Amino acid sequence: MEITRIGTQPSGTGPAAYFTCTVRVDPLFSPPDPARVAMALVTFEPAARTAWHTHPLGQTLIVTAGCGWVQREGGPREDIHPGDVVYFPPGEKHWHGATATTAMSHIAIQEKLNGSPVDWMEHVTDAQYAG
Repeated sequence: MEITRIGTQPSGTGPAAYFTCTVRVDPLFSPPDPARVAMALVTFEPAARTAWHTHPLGQTLIVTAGCGWVQREGGPREDIHPGDVVYFPPGEKHWHGATATTAMSHIAIQEKLNGSPVDWMEHVTDAQYAG
């Protein structure tokens, strides 16, 4: 058994290469091999969002606070609220983030394949974000 105590894993800033505007990432769980699952609490300030990306084994988001948007390639932008659970299947190109006026937090759960849980792509343009 392993207990990770609050405050033992520092918060980080979402890198500008993968996020637009201010994003905080609080790691929750990333066990050693052979386990593959990783979890983080991600907080997006208003207008903040991810770049387009995919996950080799899928991703689940559990919205914990605020109001946000998610969009898969070719689909409409969707509203998300606390208590909503979003699942992106493996390889589905998508982005997620806060609305233009309200911050949003979610727990992100994904599995690593060959050591990586995500494949990052181009930034979401302002026009794409605006819907």
